Amino acid sequence: MNTQMKPSQASEKSLEAMKNFSETYAKRTGTYFCSDLSVTAVVIEGLAKHKDDLGAPLCPCRHYEDKEAEAAAVYWNCPCVPMRERKECHCMLFLTTDNPFVGDQQEISLEEIRAVTNQA
Repeated sequence: MNTQMKPSQASEKSLEAMKNFSETYAKRTGTYFCSDLSVTAVVIEGLAKHKDDLGAPLCPCRHYEDKEAEAAAVYWNCPCVPMRERKECHCMLFLTTDNPFVGDQQEISLEEIRAVTNQA
């Protein structure tokens, strides 16, 4: 039995990678982050944590019976199939302009992410 505790937060390397990916993907797809950037911060942190733990940015907003199997299947790895095919982001990370929660930002700083996620 593995009794070693995993860190509760994502590594700086994965967090920066997921932040950069999210900004680039939003710009490339014409989507925007949520008007409440704390939502964006938590989702990016969750993606980075999954990247650390599973080797893939599995969607952090869904429940999985077996995270490792889901990460290997890639369907829910960000950007997930619903996002790639229909611009439907369950996490509210990438929002289209007709979404009532859409903001006007396509960038977020590491400081903004940590300000939110360090409170957890």
